[in-house]
This record gives sequence, C-alpha cells and structure tokens, in this order.
Amino acid sequence: MADLFADELPPPGTPDDLREDAPLADRLRPRVLEDVVGQEHLTGPEGAIGRMVAAGRLSSMILWGPPGTGKTSTARLLAAAVGMRFHAVSAVFSGVADLKKAFAEADVAAKAGQRTLLFVDEIHRFNRAQQDGFLPFVERGTVTLVGATTENPSFALNAALLSRAQVLILHRLDAAALSALLDKAEDLEGALPLTAPAREALVASADGDGRFLLNQAETLYAAKIAAPLDPAGLGQFLQRRVAVYDKDRDGHYNLISALHKSVRGSDPQAALYYMARMLTAGEEPLFVLRRLVRMASEDIGLADPQALVQCLAAKDAYEFLGSPEGELAIVQACLYVATAPKSNAAYAAFKSSFKAARETGSLSPPANILNAPTKLMKDIGYGKDYAYDHDAPDGFSGDNYWPDEIGPQVYYEPVERGFEREVKKRLEWWDKKRAERREK
Repeated sequence: MADLFADELPPPGTPDDLREDAPLADRLRPRVLEDVVGQEHLTGPEGAIGRMVAAGRLSSMILWGPPGTGKTSTARLLAAAVGMRFHAVSAVFSGVADLKKAFAEADVAAKAGQRTLLFVDEIHRFNRAQQDGFLPFVERGTVTLVGATTENPSFALNAALLSRAQVLILHRLDAAALSALLDKAEDLEGALPLTAPAREALVASADGDGRFLLNQAETLYAAKIAAPLDPAGLGQFLQRRVAVYDKDRDGHYNLISALHKSVRGSDPQAALYYMARMLTAGEEPLFVLRRLVRMASEDIGLADPQALVQCLAAKDAYEFLGSPEGELAIVQACLYVATAPKSNAAYAAFKSSFKAARETGSLSPPANILNAPTKLMKDIGYGKDYAYDHDAPDGFSGDNYWPDEIGPQVYYEPVERGFEREVKKRLEWWDKKRAERREK
C-alpha cells in the first residue's frame, strides 16, 4: 500500500525519515508513544490512548492542547502503534477537494484490508459545513478521525462531530517535561552552552511549548558560544516566547474568569497577576475596565457603593492619560474591588426581580399610588388615601405599594458586611414600622 499512497509515511524520527540538516525538533520527534513527554496521563497504560493501543483499535478523537505539546507526533505514532495507514491534512491549507481525495483513497485502502487514520491539523479552522462533511465517513468507518486543535472544542467544533469523537486534553508541558526534552537534545548535540540557572531560565522561557524550546536550543547550538551563558546573557541572546493569548478565544475567557473569581474571592495579589497577564498580552485596557465595573455591581454592590465610583473614575483616568500612565488607575480599581467587602445581594435582587416582572405581566399597582391628573381618574379611585411620607412621623408612612394579586415580595436581602450592614438595619426598622401600622 505504501506505493499507492504517497501520504503514508513512517513516523518522524525513524531512520527512513531522518535528515542530518532537519530541524532539531524534527530529529527529536518521538519514535514510539512512550517517548512522548508530558502526556503520560493519556499515553500511559491507564490513559485513554494507552488503553486503545493495548486493545489494538482506535476510536475517533480530538486532541486539544496548547502549541508544542505533541499533538501531531501523538497522532502519527498512534497509526504506527495499531498498524493503520496515516493520512494527514491541514485545515489551513486543505479544501473540500483534498478531503474528497483523502476519503476516496481511504475507501480503496479499506477494500484492501487497511484502515486509515485521517489526521486533521487545526481542525477548528474548518467551518461547520466542512466539519459535517466528515460525519458519514467517520460513521461508516472509512476513516478514524484524529483532529488536533488549540481551541476549546466546545466552541470551535460542532456538536455532531463532538458526539462521534472523544476529546483528549494534552497538558501544557511542565518544567520536568521540558527539561527531559533538553536532555534528549544534549544527548544528540552535546551540552548546551548554559550555566545551570540559565538552563532553568531557558525552560521557563518556553512557557510550556516543547517545539519552541528545541528551536531556542538549536539557535544556541548554531551560535557556537564559547563560554556558558548565565541568565542575563541568555536573556540578551534569546527572546522569551510570547504568551499564548487570543483575545477572542480561550486565553481571553480563561484569564478574565480567573481575574473575576480572584476579585470575588478577595485575593488582590492573584487579581493583579491575572490582570497583568491580560494587559501584557495585549488585551484592550477598556475591556478590563468594563469587567471591573461589572464586578463592582455584581460582587460588591451596596456593601461598598464606592467600588462602582472607583471603577468609573479609573475608566475616566485611563481615557484621560492613555497608556502606559493610565494603567496605574486600572491597578488601583482592581485593588479596590478585590479588597472591598463583598455582597451579591444586588445581583440576586436583579435576577429575582426581573424574573418576577416577566412572570407577572401587566399587573396594575394599587390605586392609592396611581396619579390622578383628571377628574375621571379621581372618581374611580386613583390616588385615594395616598399617604405622603414626608407628612408622616419619622418620614415613613408604611403604605402598601404592591399589586393586590401578588402582595409584598422580597428580592433584595442585604448582607452583614460593609455598608450593607447599615442598609439591613434600615430595612429591618422599616419592616417593624409596617408591622406596627398593620396592627392599628
């Protein structure tokens, strides 16, 4: 079958595929699944992939993980491990014609008794209609689909495709896994021209991306550096990897979620960290400010009414100063909301009152609080017996303001924190006065 299908290649890193001038990352590609570093939760004996390989049969799957974590290598080695033909396409460069050709070749291979693993890199870049095109071929077993994506499959892939494939999550490579990759590089190329602290700094600079780390190592080897570099020298020689952050995708939503929950949890240090992560990665400062304003209402409310004022003032200050001076105002607002007393009473009142408004429709307020600008309105009872609060003792009449059909309701329940403690006392006093009025 190898003569029939040009796309059927041996796993990278085997002697048939190895070139002396190939990039270091290619020369160090794992030859067997056990060599894939950092993903033992999948490739180990108890992992989903390990179990499938042991059984000798693969199900369709989506490999989801950050760049440089071994998605492509894992897919190709999977095919070799179970004796399947491997065919790869990229959603960046392939179209409908390429997919039709791949499916046709898979049909021919199936008739010859050979199963096909179709690897689709960047599968999230196919639109919904193109993704639907995989379904009949996956369902009848023409191909076993292995898709790779850096995007959250819940948002990037359609439900029909997800229902026919397992989603397997590849982890960002930790320091141990990255260090193991450098060990492999040094076994092949010799010791890196780095001090021990500089080697640690090199690992940290990769930000979990194994491919980036090996490319950096290759640059160091090519430079023929005489004396080992310390961390400062390494920093001058190499650039740090830019943080992965797509402003309209997972990085964006994950970090704003972390910032919001850190503020809600009154951890100003963590809140500052996630806010700084977003801003240094290029997030729009006004987006961060909008979220802080939301937190001031949702998680603080009347426990500290100044929180909303502080956030809006920070927005004005940022627009007045611009970057980078204006970022300090954002920091101040972030610290204020993170350290303020917390209450979601206003947020809960918002949800419950809006729900009641939707459910009760067009109930009329009681007649005594309706305006009566005409004689007819007065004759039918509008405004009759209205109690003017400023004329009442203590400036409080205790009158009824609710439609007869539902009676008094409770939506807002202040907490015993911050300024809301005083609001709670006030409400309790008014409730007591209303009860006394009803008893008369």
